[in-house]
Amino acid sequence: MSTTPTSSIWRGTTLLAVAAVVLMPVILPSPTLATEILIFALAALASNLLLGYTGLLSFGQGVFFGAGSYCSALVMIHWHFGLFPALLVGILAGALTAFVIGALAIRRTGIYFVMLTLSFSQMAYFVAYTMSSVTGGDNGLLNVPRPPVSVLGFELLSLASPLVFYGFVALLFLAVFVAARRVIHSPFGSTLVAIRENENRASAVGYDTRQFKVLAFVLSGAITGLAGALYALLLNFVPLSNIELATSEHILIMTIIGGTGSLLGSLLGAGSIVLLGDVLSALWPRWPMLLGLALIAVVMFLRGGLWGGLLDLKNRLVRSPEPPQPDTRQKDAAQ
Repeated sequence: MSTTPTSSIWRGTTLLAVAAVVLMPVILPSPTLATEILIFALAALASNLLLGYTGLLSFGQGVFFGAGSYCSALVMIHWHFGLFPALLVGILAGALTAFVIGALAIRRTGIYFVMLTLSFSQMAYFVAYTMSSVTGGDNGLLNVPRPPVSVLGFELLSLASPLVFYGFVALLFLAVFVAARRVIHSPFGSTLVAIRENENRASAVGYDTRQFKVLAFVLSGAITGLAGALYALLLNFVPLSNIELATSEHILIMTIIGGTGSLLGSLLGAGSIVLLGDVLSALWPRWPMLLGLALIAVVMFLRGGLWGGLLDLKNRLVRSPEPPQPDTRQKDAAQ
């Protein structure tokens, strides 16, 4: 029986993602840590849409993350927006910021494109730092509320409990994961892969590659903005570090360690980095050195990241042994 692309979206890695989401609050020491992993997995997934599927190495992810954090927090603090309107503001802030940066950065390619995204990241950090009356500057934006889930003014569910908030974030993560899989299996996703493999050939057959790159930026920025808004709700404040260059670097490292071109690898990468930071920071203040060693090991020995390594291991375990070849030496001697 043939399987349609839509039905296959709900199988394979989607089932693994659901299993991971269900098991994380049971295995991990706290729901808060599990929530942080899912939030950064969203950010890594968004980065993977650019790096893994479009071939764009962007250092602007921290800008989208910070824009989603600040904008959603500000409308909740000053204008008392509810949960879903605030998240929508975060998504729109990330998408709009990504549109502006993407439309300007894609005019250049290679190292010049990377430097442009790096420059925008640095510029956004200093804007947030100097606008202390709005962003809180180096002290961060404090007293960010966590509104309940409500419809038409009626409260349906309080998110004060860490476990309940984890469940809410988990549902959003799975929804985005399924939607992202649908996108990459669509003609739009196939075009992004074609641009990654050979942009000149994709342009020669009639695709407006710049337009597709901008759309990829907007989609990535929207998801990253959502992750930033959820992070503000998790912490109940917005630190200045949300928009600095180090955040972009961490998101990229999660993407590379998990495996570029793999949505489930984004979850693996985010989980490994967050857990390493949580465990090693309590043992050694210079734990980022170990993170650097882990990144070097992945680049040198696991070119497909953690997910690629797991796939290689599975293929080796299930590979059927080759049938024994007949010994033709005796037959040749007899002849």
